[in-house]
Amino acid sequence: MSLFVASTNYAAVVRPLQLLVMGVAVLFFARVLRLAKVESRPVDEVVSGRRRRGGNLALEFIEPLDRTNERVEVEDAVTIGRSQDCDLMLQDNYLSSRHARVANDGGDLSIEDLGSTNGTYVNQELVKGRVHLERGDIVQVGGVLFEVVR
Repeated sequence: MSLFVASTNYAAVVRPLQLLVMGVAVLFFARVLRLAKVESRPVDEVVSGRRRRGGNLALEFIEPLDRTNERVEVEDAVTIGRSQDCDLMLQDNYLSSRHARVANDGGDLSIEDLGSTNGTYVNQELVKGRVHLERGDIVQVGGVLFEVVR
């Protein structure tokens, strides 16, 4: 009789853990597929020469999902992080208090990491120094994803 009780308790513990692991795996693969979809979109060729008036580049949220398509205009410079001192304060556990700085250089954008713990990425490459951004680039700061848009 004790063998039956032990197996019942084992099943009561293992089954919820199996479901939890499967749920986490599904969420992980959903995020990977979403990122692959964004990365596979064709990028329009950047037109050389002068930019149209009002055609400055900006950042548009991809993730978190509750801010998707929200646009961040960069007038001069925007500091991103968790601190209240930042221009764009975000509640994300993977962001440093002062994570990155995006600057507007005459309509062009550039980004630099401010010594963050988890780094800043452009198109899945770690940012070292100041990096020029192009339309269609995917920027990751912590767990937040942006697309560079016009």
